Amino acid sequence: MQAKKRTLSPEDLFRSRLDQILDNKNLLFKLANSINWEYFEKEFGPFYVENKGRPGKPIRLLVGLHYLKHTYNESDESVVERFLAI
Repeated sequence: MQAKKRTLSPEDLFRSRLDQILDNKNLLFKLANSINWEYFEKEFGPFYVENKGRPGKPIRLLVGLHYLKHTYNESDESVVERFLAI
């Protein structure tokens, strides 16, 4: 099951977007903006099953964590710990 697209509500007007908070000169920020995320959603989307198990996480999150895991030679647990510490 693919993550649902979020629609903006009037309350979202006053919430800060993550891309406005982060340093846009950071290498990982630049890398994230250069990746064609729609390609991964198209390729991995068919592997998600509707109405079975817990709700799906966004494919971008899964691919991004896997990339960081591979790049920094991290374990599953350590890459999630680093991600949650941010």
